[in-house]
Amino acid sequence: MDTEQTRLEIGTIILDWTSWVLWRDLLVDNQGGAGVRIPNHAPGVYEVRYVDHEGAERLHIGRTSNLRMRIRQGLVRGASGHSTGKRIRRDEDFSRPVVRLATTERPGAAEEELHRLYRREFGCLPTLVT
Repeated sequence: MDTEQTRLEIGTIILDWTSWVLWRDLLVDNQGGAGVRIPNHAPGVYEVRYVDHEGAERLHIGRTSNLRMRIRQGLVRGASGHSTGKRIRRDEDFSRPVVRLATTERPGAAEEELHRLYRREFGCLPTLVT
């Protein structure tokens, strides 16, 4: 049987994370500069943790092709489906979760590596990863 091989050499991805933003602050649109600016139509990754957990423990690590739509409309507001966002909106005090994000043209590869690093440190995926 003939086999074919493909060698993938996936290069370095550098994520420039935003500061951690309070969940409730993401509810406010940025029209007129009042809310938090989230890049629209930009691919990237995002993480959710509790404000009082300064360490590396995360509730969720996710990827998207549109950060603004996924974070503001899906995760925070629930206007589009997001199972983690639904669980947080149902179970959490909105003063506790914080979110950060980073744009990247390779969100799938970045998320996979973030999950791998998280598993190596904690022995499992983040609490609310489905």
